[in-house]
Order: sequence, then C-alpha cells, then structure tokens
Amino acid sequence: MSADETAQGGQVKSAVRTVELLEYFAGRPGMHSLADVQQAVGYPKSSLYMLLRTLTDLGWVETDATGTRYGIGVRALLVGTSYIDGDEVVSAARTTLDRLSDDTTETIHLARLDGPNVVYLATRQSQHYLRPFTRVGRRLPAHSTSLGKAILATHTDEQVRKLLPETLRPLTEHTITDIDELIEDLHAIREQGYAVDREENTLGLRCFGVAIPYRTPARDAISCSVPVARLTPGHEQMIKDALQDARDRLTLATRHL
Repeated sequence: MSADETAQGGQVKSAVRTVELLEYFAGRPGMHSLADVQQAVGYPKSSLYMLLRTLTDLGWVETDATGTRYGIGVRALLVGTSYIDGDEVVSAARTTLDRLSDDTTETIHLARLDGPNVVYLATRQSQHYLRPFTRVGRRLPAHSTSLGKAILATHTDEQVRKLLPETLRPLTEHTITDIDELIEDLHAIREQGYAVDREENTLGLRCFGVAIPYRTPARDAISCSVPVARLTPGHEQMIKDALQDARDRLTLATRHL
C-alpha cells in the first residue's frame, strides 16, 4: 500500500472516505448533485466520482433517473437492520418496551449513546391520536433529550466535557446550551434517578428517561414522551414509576451482557 493511500494514524484513506461519504448521505435525506457532495466533503471531483460509481454499483448509493444525483442506497438499510436484529440489548428489551407502552399508553424509545448524540434503536408508538413520531435510526444531540441526559448522568463531569462540544446547539428555546448548566442538570438527574427533557428537543413535548445500568458508564437508555397538553401531575408520576420499574426489569434482563 502506498503512503498516499494511508491517512493519518494508519487509517486507509479510501476506507475513511467511503465511510464519510455514506455518513454524509445518511445525515442528509434525498438526492444530491455531484457538485453539492464535492463541496461538502472536499474530495477531488475525479476521485469522488469514481467512489460514487463504485458505491452505486454495489448498492450502497443510488442515483436518480438522470444519473446525476446521488443518495443513500438500500444496502445501507440492510446493514442497519442487521445491527438492530443482532443487538442483544434490543432483543432483551422487547418485552419490557411492550409492557411500558401498554402501562403508559405513550411513545416509548430505546436509544444508545454515539459520540455526542443518541441513536434510536427501538420505538413503540403512542396509542393516542396526538403523539410524537420518531423513527429507528434517528440521531439527536444527547444534551437535548432525556435519553441522552440520563446516559450522560452516569459519566463523570470530565467525561461529559470531553464527549460534548463546548457550544451546545439549541433545538428549541428551552434547550440547555451552556455546558456548566447542563452539568448542574446532570447532578440533579443522578440524585433523582431519572432525566427530564422540558421541551428542550421538541416544543410541546416533555420526555422522561432512565439509563440502563448493565455497564458503567451506561450507553443505553429508555424514555417516555408525552405532549405537554396531555400531561397531568398524576400521569407524570405514573410515567416516572413505570420507567423506574422498567429499568429494574431491564437491569435483570441485561445482567449477562
């Protein structure tokens, strides 16, 4: 392998570019022109075109009818589904998620920390007409979600500062954007045993989350999301109790992992 084929740290440049390109498409649904992709990733146009053509032939990238616009391909879906199907935590959590959905009648999520974000691994839709919609595979900033904050609270303050950027992106007017304020919130979460997203990710929606402690620090959490318009003090307490009961059952179900 020639020196120019190897990126810094011993990484293979072509492999790094392939992954970066797939992540670009994964984070930007729809079709994109070669010029737009080239501007975003910064690769030489000739190299980018050859890489796109190879990925298209292999099914990882698709083109439109004109052959000039590109998007994520079906092969990525197959690999993503394989990850979910083979994950032991997702498998162990199915019964608990079903029960939590029945008990609360609200939207339930299982998510995993991925860098400064959380990625949704499983979801159960609310039984109500007014309900949030979240798909498996969605990625959101950890600092703006009850799922993410529940997981971050199992980390030390130093670990949190290393995981998150200094400037936290606001998703709503209620999002905590100051890292010191977030760490104060994490201290409270450790004391009370659950996290609350107070319309920090989506206006009109409050979410409650607990981490699954099968490893320390945690990497997974479950949450319950409910529209503020439907949230009464009694319903809120029932959700908190149900989540903590679900955490206890998942702790037993994942103790072998």
